[in-house]
Amino acid sequence: DAPVVPGLAAAGNALNGKTYTVPAGTKVLLSLKSGDNTKTARPGDGVYLVSTFPVIVGSHVLIPSGVYVQGVIDKVERPGRIKGRARLLMHFTTMIFPNGQVIGIPGTVDNLPGSSGPSVKGDEGTIEQASNKGRDAGNVAKGGMIGATGGVIGGAASGHPGVGALGGGLAGMAGGLVYTLLTRGDEIVIPEGTSLEMVMQRPLGLTASQLDGIN
Repeated sequence: DAPVVPGLAAAGNALNGKTYTVPAGTKVLLSLKSGDNTKTARPGDGVYLVSTFPVIVGSHVLIPSGVYVQGVIDKVERPGRIKGRARLLMHFTTMIFPNGQVIGIPGTVDNLPGSSGPSVKGDEGTIEQASNKGRDAGNVAKGGMIGATGGVIGGAASGHPGVGALGGGLAGMAGGLVYTLLTRGDEIVIPEGTSLEMVMQRPLGLTASQLDGIN
């Protein structure tokens, strides 16, 4: 019998036009290898990740775990002082398979599994920070309580505790409101090791030679 040469069958299939397809909408779980945040990130910065769970189509592993994924940051919006949440937009461009094959991909962020802060909004995969409304209301209320307490003390000393409480409360609320307006909202911070789910926007065709040594 003729000796079996590793990869020969796969190469033969590739020459015969054998291809495999990762369907549009397929999700790939990734882990971030370099942290990102809206305070320091700039459009054009690179994003580096690695796949953490294999993608199986039929009986074939088409994207194994351990595939390196490269992407790029498209847009960065820092949070405003009066309104506006932090936003971060990125897309994925390239996969590097363990066998050295480099493949262009049409991927965007679909989800941040387990995140208690930023979430993904819209079809483009924009990462958006959670609202600060609860914290802002708390700052104003806290300012009112502190002001009212100070007003009672001052009013009692002058013989008009009720007037002092009212004036102090209004002043405190105004101070809390000013503090809220001068304070930026939360930045988006995505630490190294964060899980991201990438979704394929279009079908991805792979040849047998690109998958050589994977299955």
